[in-house]
Amino acid sequence: MQLTDLTSPFVASLNKDTPIVFPVAALEQHGQHMPLFTDSLLMGEVIRRVADEYKSRVVFAPLLWLGNSDHHLDFPGTLSAPPRTYLDTLAGLYENFIMHGFKRLVIFNGHGGNDTPGKQTVFEVRQRHRHRDDLLLLFATYWNLGAKPHEKDRTLHQDRMGHACEWETSMMLRLAPHLVVGDVKALKSVDFGNAFEPAHRGWITTDRTGPGHIGDPQFATAEKGESLFRIFSDDIAAMLDRVLAWNGKTWNG
Repeated sequence: MQLTDLTSPFVASLNKDTPIVFPVAALEQHGQHMPLFTDSLLMGEVIRRVADEYKSRVVFAPLLWLGNSDHHLDFPGTLSAPPRTYLDTLAGLYENFIMHGFKRLVIFNGHGGNDTPGKQTVFEVRQRHRHRDDLLLLFATYWNLGAKPHEKDRTLHQDRMGHACEWETSMMLRLAPHLVVGDVKALKSVDFGNAFEPAHRGWITTDRTGPGHIGDPQFATAEKGESLFRIFSDDIAAMLDRVLAWNGKTWNG
């Protein structure tokens, strides 16, 4: 069910164990070859591929395209909600539907910069409702749901998600190739490396890359993009099955 198509009385009549899904992403620079709306387009397509299967059992809110992208602000065109503002915005999504009586609330994320504030949001909202044992509050970034695409598709060069990289560029070549500009094959690799791992180092994008991408976009193909879309949408579906199967009370459910 698409939330945008429903009436308020219909939403009120729904079983309050109906999962509510909030897709979130970003509008930010994606190197010299990818559109600013890349994260939102890709997240939207992953959700679109599973929405029909769950249309009678899950409510899908419209995608929230504004993300936490402060680290990309040196690149023109980027729009960002600062971390605390973004955290409070996500908390509002949860709180709105808790007020409406719903108990299974899931944010699916399509932008790496949203990951830390998203996890903090889940933590803070749960503390505010600590007397409740019937709430399931989840935040999940779609490429971190367990799949290892490079093991399922041996043609993939990268073993993880980057930024405007082989994976994202491949998916965009599959979804909207007219939005990928220039000669992708001529782009150079930008290393993922962090010499201080496993410590988490504060960074802005220009610390790590000049052209704006991180990874190996020169290896992208539309065929790889289709494979990635299938893998990631299967992961989303598997998570929704787990949400639907939760017994409504216990930690492991």
